[in-house]
Amino acid sequence: MVKIKITVVRKMKTEEIFGNNAPKTSGDFTSSCWRFEEGAAFISEDGKMPEGFCPWAFVDIHRCLTHLRFDGEFPWMKEKGIIYLSCTDGLRPVIFKLERFKG
Repeated sequence: MVKIKITVVRKMKTEEIFGNNAPKTSGDFTSSCWRFEEGAAFISEDGKMPEGFCPWAFVDIHRCLTHLRFDGEFPWMKEKGIIYLSCTDGLRPVIFKLERFKG
């Protein structure tokens, strides 16, 4: 069975992206994403969302996760079975590393 390990590489803050010119929001978006901790790892089996994973982020990474699951590769990556990508939260994105492994 092919599994995908999802590791949280980095959480970014709004100020890292916009500096002092952050967009006006209806809430406090100055901190980084509260759902993840850097270094946290999750395992996706059969393409399913791991327990405790953010549903919005999972939708964002699902296409690449599925590509890896079915032995797809990313030609710009020298190491096979790996891809780095982020969620689409433009105010406080989270960067993930996806790794295919058999287990």
